[in-house]
Amino acid sequence: MLNPTRLAAGVILCLGCLLPAPAMAYIGPGVGLGAIAVTAALFAGLLLLVAGLVWYPLKRALRARRKNIYGPE
Repeated sequence: MLNPTRLAAGVILCLGCLLPAPAMAYIGPGVGLGAIAVTAALFAGLLLLVAGLVWYPLKRALRARRKNIYGPE
């Protein structure tokens, strides 16, 4: 019969082998600033994408409405 302590130790050992180890990597100042710049550029790109998808159709609709109300310019 299996000893419960040995069984638990075996399960913990097997699970410990499946988990990844920490990387202990160093990110230098150049790579760190580059990563921050890329992240900021992605957020700015998404913001401009949303602005383009919302603002320009809204602008076109307002211009068409103004043209219909006041007549041709």
